[in-house]
Amino acid sequence: MSLLIKKVILNGKERDIFIEGNKIKKIGENLNLKANEKIDGKGEKAVIPGLINCHTHSAMILFRGLAEDLPLKDWLEKEIWPKESKLTEDDVYWGTKLAILEMIKSGTTTFNEMYWFEEAQIQAAKEMGLRAKIGLVLLDFLPMGSKEHIEKLYKKLEPKHLEPITLTIAPHAIYTVSKENLIWAKNFAKRQKLLIHMHLSETENEVKECQRKYKMRPVEFLEKIGFLNKNCVFAHSIWLSDKEIKILEKRGCSLVYNPTSNMKLASGVFPWVKIKERKINVCLGTDGPASNNSLNLFSEMKIGAILQKIENKDPTVISAREIFQMATKNGAKALRINAGEIKVGKLADLVLIDLNKIEMFPNYDLISNLVYSDAKNCVSDVICNGKILMRDGKIEKEEKIKKEAEKRIRKIL
Repeated sequence: MSLLIKKVILNGKERDIFIEGNKIKKIGENLNLKANEKIDGKGEKAVIPGLINCHTHSAMILFRGLAEDLPLKDWLEKEIWPKESKLTEDDVYWGTKLAILEMIKSGTTTFNEMYWFEEAQIQAAKEMGLRAKIGLVLLDFLPMGSKEHIEKLYKKLEPKHLEPITLTIAPHAIYTVSKENLIWAKNFAKRQKLLIHMHLSETENEVKECQRKYKMRPVEFLEKIGFLNKNCVFAHSIWLSDKEIKILEKRGCSLVYNPTSNMKLASGVFPWVKIKERKINVCLGTDGPASNNSLNLFSEMKIGAILQKIENKDPTVISAREIFQMATKNGAKALRINAGEIKVGKLADLVLIDLNKIEMFPNYDLISNLVYSDAKNCVSDVICNGKILMRDGKIEKEEKIKKEAEKRIRKIL
């Protein structure tokens, strides 16, 4: 299959992009090449890399708007976990499809997932065409979170051709996974060459509990058990000491900034200034749509940038380009995918932006507009892995997905 995108604005210049299979084959002016499909931007659409959501719990979209304005511990233990225990595989399948619908609409082409019923998530992502890292969740107190279940599930799934979906190992957190199981997880990841996706130092209480239990802070504890490596992607990472930041840099770990969820649950503020001084890869995530209420990475970029400016009382502390890179190039680096940039040889994960939308006027600086104007409504076309997932704002079977998800929502209520 091939796709020719005509007359789109790339880095301020009108260009054509030729896609063959799942990669960008050629970029130039007035390309006269035969293709199975064609999109004409007419010089009125810009092209950007597909956005990469590095931490979410997609099917929690079924809980969006429930259990609001609570502390994280009460929110999880008293509201979310009891409701989650009643979810079926079918619920997660339709919840994931609904979440992917929202992600496509807001320009996301890859998401890094941590949730139950992994096979349902894989099926949903494959049918919708989105690139995904699906985490095999490790959690001590549930049978479906056991290492035995994960080994069995991995053996079942691993031989299958899942592209553009790959698996990760996802220990929930140090307070829900034992030392022994964390060691098992890092060894399993090493054997199978998997990424590790995990919550880390999300709350001050998590750090205090770790100090009481292990006489060390979380990163120090993970370092002692040989857990930390370049394959680690840590969500939140708020309550970090200077020593811990140095350890994370030394081990080459990636960190996921989740500003909206962290603000809503009053967890704390990501220590961007200290981390910026180090060679640590920082990417961006929405967290779940129950603790954020949105899967829109454009608004996440805006909120993330503005939060750092006021927290540090310095408008120059983070630029629009820096946070845009978190949502594109840095995310690709963290998830080890050949994407995040528009170059020949890169994966064809692209988003077209309608420059006629009011949010794009005046267009002094495209990246600034994308970040600070929240460009979700300007997304017109989405291509992932060389396939068109949305064209002129339309996605196949959108209404059916919403209707099926509504049935599951009524059941929860």
